[in-house]
Amino acid sequence: SGKPAYLLAWTTTPWTLPGNTALAVAPDAEYVVVELDGEYLLMASALLGAVDLSDQKFIGGFKGRDLEGIRYEPLFNPHRFGVERSRFKTAGDETGEGEKRLSGLVVQEADSSLNYRVITAGFVSMEDGTGIVHVAPAYGEIDYQAGTELGLDFVHVVDLQGNITGHYPFSGKFVKDADPLVLEDLEKRGLLYRSEKIKHTYPFCWRCGTPLIYYAKQTWYIKTTAVKDRMLSGNEQINWYPEHIKHGRFGDWLQNNVDWAFSRERYWGTSLPVWRCENHNCGKLDCVGGVEELKSKEGVSGLKEPLDLHRPHTDEISYDCPDCGGRMRRVPEVIDCWFDSGAMAIAQWHYPFENETLLTDGRFPADYISEAVDQTRGWFYSLHAISTLLFDRPCYKNVICLGHILDTKGEKMSKAKGNVIEPGTVIDKYGADALRWYFFTASPPGNVRRFDEKQVSEINRRFLMTLWNVYSFFVTYANIDRYQLGEEAQTDLSELDRWIISELNQLVVDVDSALDNYNPTDGGRRIESFVDDLSNWYVRRSRRRFWKSENDTDKLAAYGTLYRCLVTLSKLLAPYAPFMADEIYRNLALTVSPGAPESVHLADFPEADTSRINKQLSDDVHLAMKLSSLGRAARAKAGIKVRQPLAKAMVKVGQHEHEGLMRVLPQLLDELNVKGIDPVDDAVSLEEGAFVVSTDGGYSVAISTEIPAELLAEGMARELVHRLQNMRRSAGFDISDHIVTYYQGDDYIREIMSNEALAGYIRQETLSRELVEGEPSPDASVEAHKISGHQLTLGVLRQSGN
Repeated sequence: SGKPAYLLAWTTTPWTLPGNTALAVAPDAEYVVVELDGEYLLMASALLGAVDLSDQKFIGGFKGRDLEGIRYEPLFNPHRFGVERSRFKTAGDETGEGEKRLSGLVVQEADSSLNYRVITAGFVSMEDGTGIVHVAPAYGEIDYQAGTELGLDFVHVVDLQGNITGHYPFSGKFVKDADPLVLEDLEKRGLLYRSEKIKHTYPFCWRCGTPLIYYAKQTWYIKTTAVKDRMLSGNEQINWYPEHIKHGRFGDWLQNNVDWAFSRERYWGTSLPVWRCENHNCGKLDCVGGVEELKSKEGVSGLKEPLDLHRPHTDEISYDCPDCGGRMRRVPEVIDCWFDSGAMAIAQWHYPFENETLLTDGRFPADYISEAVDQTRGWFYSLHAISTLLFDRPCYKNVICLGHILDTKGEKMSKAKGNVIEPGTVIDKYGADALRWYFFTASPPGNVRRFDEKQVSEINRRFLMTLWNVYSFFVTYANIDRYQLGEEAQTDLSELDRWIISELNQLVVDVDSALDNYNPTDGGRRIESFVDDLSNWYVRRSRRRFWKSENDTDKLAAYGTLYRCLVTLSKLLAPYAPFMADEIYRNLALTVSPGAPESVHLADFPEADTSRINKQLSDDVHLAMKLSSLGRAARAKAGIKVRQPLAKAMVKVGQHEHEGLMRVLPQLLDELNVKGIDPVDDAVSLEEGAFVVSTDGGYSVAISTEIPAELLAEGMARELVHRLQNMRRSAGFDISDHIVTYYQGDDYIREIMSNEALAGYIRQETLSRELVEGEPSPDASVEAHKISGHQLTLGVLRQSGN
């Protein structure tokens, strides 16, 4: 027809158009030719409406595969603009020379010296553009693959500074600055159908936000694809935590392995140890294996002492070519830093130049390594690839693969976003141990986690301070009693002592097992649980033994038991909370055994004495804990404080736990602060009478709400003790200070204070030498109180001569 025909292609990166060497279509899509202003335009039928061509005259239609091989004249012919081109060489390379006719339509002949043609590809979408995608093999991974597979021409029009080369109207411009100039040039030549702005994804530098470009360039490769099967089989020998990484993220990466592009162009770095003869007719390459080999080269020069094997220092080293006598000079590239990191397994031992027995003496492979999940394509991979290439075996046995740390909103931390948490600030505020404990125990290592400073604060309060308070309690009373620290006697232990020793040995078993299985989270959580029981059950229930016990054997057993718990805990804690662990250990263990290792980090990890693990005793005490908790919940529901003694409680447990209940009744009487406990089988009976019930699963505890006068008086005495103890602390008294207590109140208060049993209890609990009715001494600390509707004034005065 003599009318010009155009393939209507599209792109979001106009600067890549000078590098175009092919146009891609979808093989199964429908394509049409329409006529507009005396010209034929060819594009995908499905997208005609998107470019306002659906009303134009229809000329013909084709399948995408029918267009394959059509030659076309490029928008920027490299011959005309002074740009060099090359061609990917493939087996059976087809140039597509000559004409191709489609239903009588002749596409105008292109420059016969160019290999620019239409190709079919699966990446062509029918959702955007025109259904014809321009391909520039120098500027995109998919484009490059198409070039290598199909033998396309290769045109590079951008230098390493990102500026356009050649003799284009926009030459010398940075690629993104050239975009509008490219469009302007096409419009002047009548080759631009439409230009508009659309929003689409584009790569940017995550640090500075600068737009990035895909850029094909020559590089050095390690042919890792040659050992792909061995890397996959080697991965089967590695234990991954979490396990799904093994055949998931890491396994997929190995399965889709490509050769490792391991050279970089940097001013400084580890030098690629390859020298090339500068005689172009020779071009010999020589890979140097070590310093001594380099020094032995004929005619070597440029070596300086001390020898620095980094670029640019190695650029000065040259030697004679053994083939032609020319000079061998080092190629300019440096090695990918991930190669450095992947070689550390042997480089740290300077193998093979030293430590020749490394591979056989137990130091290789490593027991375990740990890093974040992104290192499946970084350090984890580089270690595995190099070890497989060199030794045909893995260089590590176990991997703890960590999830990423996000901000409180679940977003990746970034300085640009301003949501980065400075570790030093958190450590200064809460200590390194609290931060470490949070990361170990907040969630399993493989999980992505949101970092919240409040949780670190909570760990400090709930766990570390609880442990420190137990330690401080022990040290305080041990100093008061001038206790000579030592192991507790193997006999004369109370049931409470035997229980906590049993729990301690079970803890050692559990933590040891967790760490053996690379599960620090469960190990840390078990330690937390033990410390909670140690503080809130053992120490609380043993408190009277440390400062009021008149039985020296019982007191020594309590001291020895708590000492053993704290020293063992310090050793279990050492990998988790190294600073607190060492402080506790050095103050306790070294006091007893001056010859012991001077740090907990030099001491052996604890070994459990399984003969002292008593499962029945453990079950009994935990039953007591469960029922005590329910009893306190019932008191809270009734609005009755724990300090108020009650006449009766009723308890329901499972059928198999009746014997255990009978064994723990003495503990329950004390914990529930009741005078009697009746076991019941039917939960309905708990609701009868003046009782308040608390239930959890198959357990129920009911407390009587009827309080006789004598129990009200006892409750008042306990409340008075509580107020006086608070006043002692507020006045700054030492726990061993004796005092004089003053009181003023109504007849009921006087009645309490005149009751010998109740007064004796108050004196004993508060270390009061006297209970004096009347105006407090001017030197006393005085407070007014209202207890159960009774107004009174209390005063405490430290007694001289304590």
